[in-house]
Amino acid sequence: MTETEPTDAPARGAEITPEHPVVVLGGGPAGLTAGYLLAKRGKPVVVLESTDQVGGLARTEVRDGYRFDLGGHRFFTKVKEVDDLWHEIMQEEFLRRPRQSRIYWDDKFLEYPLQGMDVIRKLGPVELVRCGLSYLWAAIKPKGREETFEDWVSNRFGKRLYQHFFKTYTEKLWGVSTDEIRAEWAAQRIKGLSFFSAARAAFFGNKGNKIKSLISEFNYPRYGPGQMWEQMTEDIRAHGGEVRLNAPVTRLRIEGAKVTEVVAGGETLRPSHVISSLPLRSTVGIAEPEPPVEVRDAARGLRYRDFLTVALVIEGENLFPDNWIYIHQPGVRVLRIQNFRSWSPWMVPNDTDASIGMEYFCFEGDELWTMPDDGLVELAKREIEQLHLARADRVKFGFVVRVNKAYPIYDVEYGERVATIRDWLAGIENLIQVGRNGLHRYNNSDHSMLTAMRAVDNILLGTRHDIWSVNVESVYHEEDVENEDPYRDPPSTPAMEQPLASER
Repeated sequence: MTETEPTDAPARGAEITPEHPVVVLGGGPAGLTAGYLLAKRGKPVVVLESTDQVGGLARTEVRDGYRFDLGGHRFFTKVKEVDDLWHEIMQEEFLRRPRQSRIYWDDKFLEYPLQGMDVIRKLGPVELVRCGLSYLWAAIKPKGREETFEDWVSNRFGKRLYQHFFKTYTEKLWGVSTDEIRAEWAAQRIKGLSFFSAARAAFFGNKGNKIKSLISEFNYPRYGPGQMWEQMTEDIRAHGGEVRLNAPVTRLRIEGAKVTEVVAGGETLRPSHVISSLPLRSTVGIAEPEPPVEVRDAARGLRYRDFLTVALVIEGENLFPDNWIYIHQPGVRVLRIQNFRSWSPWMVPNDTDASIGMEYFCFEGDELWTMPDDGLVELAKREIEQLHLARADRVKFGFVVRVNKAYPIYDVEYGERVATIRDWLAGIENLIQVGRNGLHRYNNSDHSMLTAMRAVDNILLGTRHDIWSVNVESVYHEEDVENEDPYRDPPSTPAMEQPLASER
């Protein structure tokens, strides 16, 4: 199915008037993009955000002048119209920043991209040979059916690399066994990667520049990604649109084949169209009258991974040069560590402190999620010292930010459940789902924004873009391709590399 094939996407519909504006649910990257493009074209639009801050998982938290990027967001994209929009919004505030990430494994740092002597020193020649033989066996043996994450990765990297760099990290990330995660997630997040090609380039050089290197630079807003969404909000309002904060949507009234009322913040809006970036589970849950029982059951069965960051301010100019470090080390619960000064010097208000984000993945209601903030700060302090990255007694202060429904889980039944919900949504002419959670698809921020762009085209131009197909077949990895500028936001499993998220 192609992105422009006629499907369930609504065609040009009701007239957009101040009495019947386009109502956008959610003030994250997808929702704000839709609001901006509609307001820029002079169309009445109301963006509803349930919290007191725009940006969703891509927002920037600020404490005492220290700025913290939730999730880490490198801005680079192969989609020119998205890149053009980023630069239109940010202008000279869009900086070019150096890229560096490493893997912390077995009490060692592994450089990435791979460096031959570094690999020999860290893995050791015996283990390197074992990984190479395992890879070669995977390359020549019959692939069979690839249903799980384990199947997909082992077939491409070999069992030994899978066990070293994918299994433990991925299970800590998702909180489930890798045989419960579908191959589709691996195919979407780990593309174009070859251990053999990378190793050959590391040891023998990249003759003829046949293998493109990972990007060495990326774009980044001076004061973090939240600066982009805050500027977009200002621009929406300047063009006559509305962005309402603290306005959680509590009801979608559906009559016939249309949403006739949106209730949010105690007010009822009568939309011409609705663009929703709410999680599918939430959209189904607030619909009135209730959808059929099979749709409600499908929505309740969708699963999400929740996320929290423990931000620490530590005495010391800079702890490490990386944008982030992936933690494969057993014995700690942190999965990734951000260094915000490496993202942008303007993220830290002085030259004497380090500002980092310790990222933990959990399920809402579990032990990590419900741990008091003081307890989480103490956990992060212990683990940063256990990893030999900083001394706990150098931490000046810390705080916690929780994000629920951060990442949709691709479990055994997610595809069937999403299909059931899609069939129901197809009967609602003026409702379009967009964004990561809106489609229950692990999109990066640029593809989330692209879904919003296509939704606006469908409304204003009468096109028939299939929103659900955006990024289904995209080739997506951090390669420096001529005339292209790739982007990704975490999280992912980093082995050769796929930084979690854009992700975010």
